[in-house]
Amino acid sequence: MSLIFTKLLLAHLICDFLLQPKKWVIHKEANKVGSKYLYAHVLLHFLVTLLVLWDLNYWKIALVIMATHYLIDLAKLYTTPLFKNQSIPFFIDQALHVVVLYCCAYISNLQEETIQLISALDWSLITAMVFVTFPAAIIMGKLLEPMSDQIELDHKSLPNAGKYIGIIERLFVLTFIILGRWEAIGLLITAKSVFRFNDLKERNSRKLTEYILIGTLLSFGLAIIAGIIYVSI
Repeated sequence: MSLIFTKLLLAHLICDFLLQPKKWVIHKEANKVGSKYLYAHVLLHFLVTLLVLWDLNYWKIALVIMATHYLIDLAKLYTTPLFKNQSIPFFIDQALHVVVLYCCAYISNLQEETIQLISALDWSLITAMVFVTFPAAIIMGKLLEPMSDQIELDHKSLPNAGKYIGIIERLFVLTFIILGRWEAIGLLITAKSVFRFNDLKERNSRKLTEYILIGTLLSFGLAIIAGIIYVSI
């Protein structure tokens, strides 16, 4: 069951974070049930789930995931305006999706010895690597969103530079944990702090310093959690 759940979770991360452009999200929020991207999104979940499971006999699982994903996303679109903190519906939405994936993996009596391209450990590594990229970046954005309104962000930097720097640093952290080189993570934090020091000194903003510190700790924390879970499997 653990192998099936890992594959289903990987398909979910790919579809909900890597293959869902921002314009799709905006269009869905504006048009809700009438958004064409809502249907494209759930259909993508169906296809990617089948692709990752690599067996057409699993089409019933993929169909259930597609249908429940549609209902959960639709409920989120209509209930999000009711929340003052709009990060809450995001996390509820993701939690419900994960519960559905677990239930699908649990209920199915499929054997883990069925057709596999790589071992379960390799699927876990792929899932961990995908998680620390865009999914982790989006989760951080949701958590930091209430704070970002209270500070002046530097819009003169390269577009999405911070996002990609964070993705690279989390991949480094994940790699260091897998290799058992925890001391390298300390060196990475030190190097990042040195590069940030001059910028923070010139801005002389305590709120900005705290914001960057929280973001850094969140970024490293998510990567460390993913790494610990992977090596413990």
